[in-house]
Amino acid sequence: MTTTATTTPPATGASRERVIVFDTTLRDGEQCPGATMTLDEKLAVADLLDTMGVDVIEAGFPIASIGDFEAVSEIARRTKRATIAGLARAIPADIARAGEAVRQARQGRIHTFVSTSPIHLVHQMRKTEDEVIEIILKTVAQARDLVADVEWSAMDATRTSIDYLCRCVEAAIKAGATTINLPDTVGYATPGEYRDMFRQVRERVPNADKAVFSVHCHNDLGLAIANSLAGIEGGARQVECTINGIGERAGNAALEEIVMAIRTRADVMPYETGIESQMLTRASKLVSHATNFPVQFNKAIVGRNAFAHESGIHQDGMLKHAETYEIMTPASVGLSKTNLVMGKHSGRAAFRSKLDELGLTLSDNQFQDVFERFKALADRKKHVYDEDIEALVDENLATAHDRIRLVSLSVIAGTRGPQRATMKVAMDGRTFTEEADGNGPVDAVFNAIKALVPHEAQLELYQVHAVTEGTDAQAEVSVRLKAGERSMTARGADPDTLVASAKAYLSALNKLSATAVRLHAQHAAAE
Repeated sequence: MTTTATTTPPATGASRERVIVFDTTLRDGEQCPGATMTLDEKLAVADLLDTMGVDVIEAGFPIASIGDFEAVSEIARRTKRATIAGLARAIPADIARAGEAVRQARQGRIHTFVSTSPIHLVHQMRKTEDEVIEIILKTVAQARDLVADVEWSAMDATRTSIDYLCRCVEAAIKAGATTINLPDTVGYATPGEYRDMFRQVRERVPNADKAVFSVHCHNDLGLAIANSLAGIEGGARQVECTINGIGERAGNAALEEIVMAIRTRADVMPYETGIESQMLTRASKLVSHATNFPVQFNKAIVGRNAFAHESGIHQDGMLKHAETYEIMTPASVGLSKTNLVMGKHSGRAAFRSKLDELGLTLSDNQFQDVFERFKALADRKKHVYDEDIEALVDENLATAHDRIRLVSLSVIAGTRGPQRATMKVAMDGRTFTEEADGNGPVDAVFNAIKALVPHEAQLELYQVHAVTEGTDAQAEVSVRLKAGERSMTARGADPDTLVASAKAYLSALNKLSATAVRLHAQHAAAE
């Protein structure tokens, strides 16, 4: 059968069924190594998710830490539209903690889960099938006593026998679950299997019509999006996903890809979401900078090359008619053509207007700081691009509460070594200066930091890319440090790659230090 692609989906109507979008960026997404976010970063992400029309925001795992509990509670208190969910194991203390965390939400949800597959029951749960059924009945009932909206998940559902899965689902609904999630926890399923699993469960479970079914797919085999859409075809009406597809191991299904697949292929998928797709690019950038996880250039929908054309054949087709090689418009995902009007002569009003155009909101103090950085950058660059401004804002938000800050840096480099770095930092109201040699200028910079701030953290990642084109482009450096079991990633941006490197390393150290303080406080509170 031949279909005709169109960038304008058909008008929605009664024949189009609504798919609930459940975003777990702040919970499952933050679980990937190095993606830990500060409270302010979580609040900023939650605010944007709420504004763009996400139906359910899974704000965290309240029992995991004091910080997680506080984040879920604060997001629940301030969110205006979305349902706020807190994750809980099938343990009474977890469920009580989650209920307390979402208590102030306009609509709160407890999302509780338990393993159902034979491999999990034998090696992780060490429970029999009947014992797990009893756990489901008791814990779902407990959650339902606390909130009217309860989601139950069968962890590792895709490796669970269909007969036992049906028993578990029936028990969860009987106990009061309003949403049933059948996740592909380890990214093992194929689309046909996943679709059929939903169809069979919905047909065989007597009370299946009393709950909304949900998909939650991991991307271990690169099938998360295909499986999610197959599950929807099988009857699921909630999709669980993350911005940029971040998550444990290979990640989760990407929200932006699901939303745009449904929107773009409305001719074969009779569904709709409530997501404002024009906000997808901004959401991607915000999450990328909050987690310090760069978006791959060829990432679908929001990657830098998603709407770039270099092939002569493609360029020729685009010039003649955009739909020859683009199945959606850049504007439909919030991407506008880079504007070169900002420069050293631009004033506060023009700069604030540009921030509004980019969807960036700052407090008065933040605005003043970013504006001063913009003017300094404009003195060094001929053109200041939108991406440059976004990098300035993201760096300001990421380092607003840093204890250690770079004051100055000079580096001697060249063919004759050793290279030497002289660095000054501000720390706790005082300034400190140190010199260090290294096997190359970057090594010298990092050795200077180690001399100024002695630590045992190991460098796991050092990555550089240009924010924009041109020899005067800002360099954006990503650094990941690991101390014990904790791993933190941070970024720094500057036209000088070595300065950007120092900023990124110091930012990662600040994050490790802040996390250590929180862990110490939590440990003390538990004693």
